Amino acid sequence: MMAERYELAAERIRQIPEEESVRLPFRMYFQEISEFLMMLLTLEKEIEKGDYEKRSMEELKEWNHKLYEDILPENYETSYANPAYAVKMLGKEFGQILSFLYAELRGGIPYIFEEKKEYFTILMELFVEIYNCFEIHRGMDKEDAPEDEGSMLRELKDIIYWYASDYCDVFVADRVLEQMNPEMDFATEIIQTADLTDLRYLYRFGEYVGDNEFRTAEHLQELDKAVIQKMAEVYTEGYRIGFVNTGKDLSKKSVVNIRYVLGFEPVIRQAIRNFEKMGLKPVIYRTGVSVLTKHRQAKIGYYGGTPNPQYEYDHRDDMGLYFNKRFAERKLEVMRHVYEANKELAAGVAGPAVVEVFGERPFVPQVKEEAIHLTQKQEEALLSFTSKSGQMTNEYIKGEERSFTIVSYPIPEIAPDYEEIFDEVIRINTLDSEKYGKVQQTLIDALDKGVAVHITGKGKNKTDLTVKLHELKDSEKETIFENCAADVNIPVGEVFTSPVLEGTNGKLHVTKVYLGGLQYLDLEIDFEDGMVADYNCRNFQKEEDCKKYVADNILHNHKTLPLGEFAIGTNTTAYVAARKFGIEDKLPILIAEKTGPHFAVGDTCYSWSEDIRVYNPNGKEIIAKDNSVSIQRKEDTGKAYVNCHTDITIPYEELGSIQVIQRDGARISLIEDGRFVLSGTEILNEPLEEYQEK
Repeated sequence: MMAERYELAAERIRQIPEEESVRLPFRMYFQEISEFLMMLLTLEKEIEKGDYEKRSMEELKEWNHKLYEDILPENYETSYANPAYAVKMLGKEFGQILSFLYAELRGGIPYIFEEKKEYFTILMELFVEIYNCFEIHRGMDKEDAPEDEGSMLRELKDIIYWYASDYCDVFVADRVLEQMNPEMDFATEIIQTADLTDLRYLYRFGEYVGDNEFRTAEHLQELDKAVIQKMAEVYTEGYRIGFVNTGKDLSKKSVVNIRYVLGFEPVIRQAIRNFEKMGLKPVIYRTGVSVLTKHRQAKIGYYGGTPNPQYEYDHRDDMGLYFNKRFAERKLEVMRHVYEANKELAAGVAGPAVVEVFGERPFVPQVKEEAIHLTQKQEEALLSFTSKSGQMTNEYIKGEERSFTIVSYPIPEIAPDYEEIFDEVIRINTLDSEKYGKVQQTLIDALDKGVAVHITGKGKNKTDLTVKLHELKDSEKETIFENCAADVNIPVGEVFTSPVLEGTNGKLHVTKVYLGGLQYLDLEIDFEDGMVADYNCRNFQKEEDCKKYVADNILHNHKTLPLGEFAIGTNTTAYVAARKFGIEDKLPILIAEKTGPHFAVGDTCYSWSEDIRVYNPNGKEIIAKDNSVSIQRKEDTGKAYVNCHTDITIPYEELGSIQVIQRDGARISLIEDGRFVLSGTEILNEPLEEYQEK
């Protein structure tokens, strides 16, 4: 049946370039997109016959370029994938719908490589159904078009809605299953069996392979095997220690979710072997490529290069064509069914082990009116869905039983001296945890004497923020801050707490910061009793665009968020390395958060696992895990969690002071003028002083 549907849809698409049954300018769109689908049909035959893998490196590069050239920056201005161009050529609503359609069809690229014939058939049928709608309603002559275009638009939106709703059973169901079933092993099989010295293997994934991915793979081949093993060991040991430090039983788990970026396969192969010794099988799934499976703000899974970040930004709200409360309930129903049918698999999931990359050119998106945007009602429905889906995931993959680890490496785009930076990051990722742990305990001993912490900026930095601390009942056995070594967050270097919201007031300001792939200029957030009261940035000329940028990407469209974390980063070695190579604005938050005080808006670091007792290496129990928002979990988890956590760091050079305020009003200085001044922490200044002398 599926083979017959596939052939019927493919044959119909092959006819479209020769037809004139749809009037201009829509005819040009359908002819161009049908040519794209025919290219995928040709690729499918090559892969099926085994011819694709036999091609030379140059031929594979050419194929990869052909698949993605339409959305590359140099071609994007005249691509139907660009909503601005589609709207210009086809009108606003038709342009938005047809640009969405093309973006959804581009998801067919990985389906071809994974030989998911059913998925690709569904896409072809969607294209044909929409083409048929234009055939019926918009004939060759303009006079033949119906007076009321609204009826046609409603029909098109109905087609898209039922595509999304009907195929939840396929796309969403499989998406949930592939996150916990190691037998869905397309990527794992390539990583485990390919000849990684022959870089043609990169083109077997169906991802965009740019200079970053290719040069990363080349560089890893140049490294000694012992270095590769060291990189993998830091990553996998951090994961294991994360379970030990939080008192969670790793032996109960059977699956680890590996997320990474193409080019790191030698490290991932070794990591798989290390995890197997812990009794864990890998689950390695691709980041979502369909509007039904994509995450709105982040890539979750493995992925290749980003051919054009503006393209991804333009289509992040495509769900606005169909998303409503009814669809959200439908999607939750499908998720529940899959989880319920696979309880044992879900219970075995230990959590994600992530290899991130950094160094991309800072991206400030162009906000396009022509792109699809969610309505306020849709935003509210999405927030509700996100909360409920998070609760459901936690029900089957319990937060109190899972952990994670994250490590990050630079990509070649970061700077001409990429190789030297890469080697420096390896050194940073393997710094002495024990040494840092002792210094950090000195900071914690001082912080535990306080009722609040006062943080100020200097120079152009306008930060003036007081963070209220939890009260210790037994200072001999309890502590407020966690002493964070290199386990779940690699590299070493921070102490952190969940602040008391009531009494936390003031302004957080950073002149330039890079969060989640986006750059922010003069980011300001004001807090009243620990909740975001106001915010702004200086990325755009219009203040309304600036506020929306922050609301969309930091507040994730919540009206407000709590200050979920306050931390002091201690990794001055990483800070100096960033200054030395001039890459401060390109550091990932994973490293950046260790290079100064940082503040997270959203959930606490202990979300979904607040009741697990956690201890520092000195045996003291960490008691600051809840706030007045998260504590609502005892009555209604929907009110307790916001399902986001964004760290914002003040770099040392913008830092005036950090002072602990004691109950009697006396103050203990931790940092003054960007330097550690507390007795016992001066060693952290050594990298700073050495760099300044040079």
